[in-house]
Amino acid sequence: MSLLDHLIELRKRLIWSMVAFIICFGFCYWQSERIFAFLADPLADALGEGRRLIYTDLLEAFFTRVKISMWAALFVSFPVIATQIWMFVAPGLYKNERNAFLPFLIATPVMFFLGAGILYYLILPQAFHFFLGFQTTGPVDGLGLAIDFEGKISEYLSLIMSLIFAFGLSFELPVLLTLLARVGIVSAAGLASKRRYAIVGVFVFAAVVTPPDVISQVSLAIPMWGLYEISILCARLIEKKRREKEEAEDADAGL
Repeated sequence: MSLLDHLIELRKRLIWSMVAFIICFGFCYWQSERIFAFLADPLADALGEGRRLIYTDLLEAFFTRVKISMWAALFVSFPVIATQIWMFVAPGLYKNERNAFLPFLIATPVMFFLGAGILYYLILPQAFHFFLGFQTTGPVDGLGLAIDFEGKISEYLSLIMSLIFAFGLSFELPVLLTLLARVGIVSAAGLASKRRYAIVGVFVFAAVVTPPDVISQVSLAIPMWGLYEISILCARLIEKKRREKEEAEDADAGL
């Protein structure tokens, strides 16, 4: 294909991706109240009955709905967008390259949703109970005032969406490192030798992408450390299969 043909093909894939996103955005805005209820459910369980979230700006609730809809639309339309990316890239790959790359393309959303699910169902309920434990129901020894949580919807949703993105992104680590091992850029021995730097790196990453509290940072850093160790094991398996294939080819060549 000529450069112009490539640009026309790219425009076609971008248009399909944008159409899919717009359709998903419309659907998600229609269902934005349900999406908000789903995202707020861990906090609702921790708060109990009769509690609420507030908004203090007249436009805050509307723009929060728009933000939720865009965020959810990106999730829903991702399979279509990923398919369009694959359809643009695949014709330029050899058959063995397509067969090698396709499993990683499939594993990417699976690992992302696995990380988001672990955060939503396991970590958030514990974290919310911990942070809400700092409330006080009245004066202490006759001094002070009651401390109650009155969260804003925009701040809460910014927090939970950033955490979901951070956990989902961090669970892509084994996919990335295994792909790099597959193409020979990294090795299992090299990853193992850089373990101490990787541990520091995951804690720095967790400190940057999570809220400034130790619970959130450790909750992200420890799974990332475990995923790094899994990546080393995956790299060793790939190297073992590569050696076996090379030995088989050498044996065939010797015959």
